[in-house]
Amino acid sequence: MNLRNATYSDLPRILEIEELSFSQPWSLNSFRRELTLPFSRLIVALCDPADNLPCGFLCRWLVADEVHILNIAVHPAYRHMGTGTRLITETIDEAKAKHAQIITLEVRRANLAARSLYRKFNFQERRLRKNYYAPGEDAIVMELSIAPVTVVISKRRFV
Repeated sequence: MNLRNATYSDLPRILEIEELSFSQPWSLNSFRRELTLPFSRLIVALCDPADNLPCGFLCRWLVADEVHILNIAVHPAYRHMGTGTRLITETIDEAKAKHAQIITLEVRRANLAARSLYRKFNFQERRLRKNYYAPGEDAIVMELSIAPVTVVISKRRFV
């Protein structure tokens, strides 16, 4: 599986995946906008290099020392094959390389499969956003701290 930055020519396939994945999908203009923002990155996974069609995507923002995952989806035909794992791994690796301290995201409370995937990466469920997606559809805010751990050892001499 290969990953690369999305281009405008990928948008029809990204929109198809989005519409197959969510009851309230992002619009084409939303994805177009993400391609223009300097702090946004939209990456696609190519599961079959022969056809060059995205089978999944992830959209994230990097602002100051925080990465926020806005959207991630995998085409139904390619789910449970490691595509989501690969997209999240890429995002975590990039966050570390750019010295981010934390990665955040919102996930539907009812989306147990996604919550389980994020927990595999040690994302922690931090708080609830009531009615975030729609009335009765809450979001859970999840966070992954990637700040390096600093250990200070004192070399004091006691007499």
